[in-house]
Amino acid sequence: MSQESVRPINPVPEEFAGASGSRAAKRLFHAMRPQFFPASVLPVIAGTSWGAFVAGSIDIYVFVLALVATVCVQAASNVLNDVGDETGGTDRINEQRIYPYTGGSRFIQMNILSQSRMARLGIGLLVVAALLGLALYIEKGPVIFLFGLAGMALGVLYSLGPVRLSSLGVGETAVAVAFGVLPVTGAAWLQGASIDMALVLFSLPISAWVGAILLMNEVPDIEADGATGKNTLPVRLGLPGTSRLYFVLHAAAATVVVYMALQNMLPMLAPVVPLGLLFLAWRASSAIRNGIQDREAMTKAIEATLGIHTIGCIWLAGCMVFKIVF
Repeated sequence: MSQESVRPINPVPEEFAGASGSRAAKRLFHAMRPQFFPASVLPVIAGTSWGAFVAGSIDIYVFVLALVATVCVQAASNVLNDVGDETGGTDRINEQRIYPYTGGSRFIQMNILSQSRMARLGIGLLVVAALLGLALYIEKGPVIFLFGLAGMALGVLYSLGPVRLSSLGVGETAVAVAFGVLPVTGAAWLQGASIDMALVLFSLPISAWVGAILLMNEVPDIEADGATGKNTLPVRLGLPGTSRLYFVLHAAAATVVVYMALQNMLPMLAPVVPLGLLFLAWRASSAIRNGIQDREAMTKAIEATLGIHTIGCIWLAGCMVFKIVF
């Protein structure tokens, strides 16, 4: 039996049924799509490592607050994206999805949670993020509100609001900034680092890897997105153009790391891993050219893209720890 034949295409409602508190918590947790949480956790860790290097110490309290707040914003964005895609009809007609990566959580379509319950969950997560932001404001001052409000707005407006950013072809950039530049520079600033060109450069590879995740995940959804006016970059560029852009993002990430190493902003060995990850990126970009016609290759490409982001972020954070120690 092939791996493809045993992959589920939807969440199984029976696995989430039940009135107990633990079952309710399971429903809420999985509705947030936790498989994507590294996309918010790791940028905060990387930014904190930069800030710790600059400051010579680490403030664990503000690190934890920033980490949980960023995860809440991402979780809210994931949930509200499901709400927006149900309202627009995208997820309802999406027959090309690759669960659990694309086509949303499917909780609304499978009647695990209602659309209104999902909306309340998303709003609740934003409230929690705002309360954590208030705690950070007490510790660090009003500048933190700029980071928080910008991150919330970009994450939520990707698929909601009178003008959905995803429909304008700028949703990918918005998400890359919301879960790349903002959490990296914000986490570093919270630890005492200045927001200078070096820090912004450090955040760019992470932004590129985040953007590549979204770009890749949008490929199986091209047909449904296009049919409902959600004109993402893959809808606009087609498979060949999306494949090229995907690899350019990874090449740009590696190029920035090389430049930073040459400028002594990072250790000289820092480019080794990002350059090595280009091999995985090339294979994944090749899978994009065939799109959903080869579901197994597409699934592996999505998982490889998530892996590239994880490995790359951990590596960059490790480079900063190396500079702290040595």
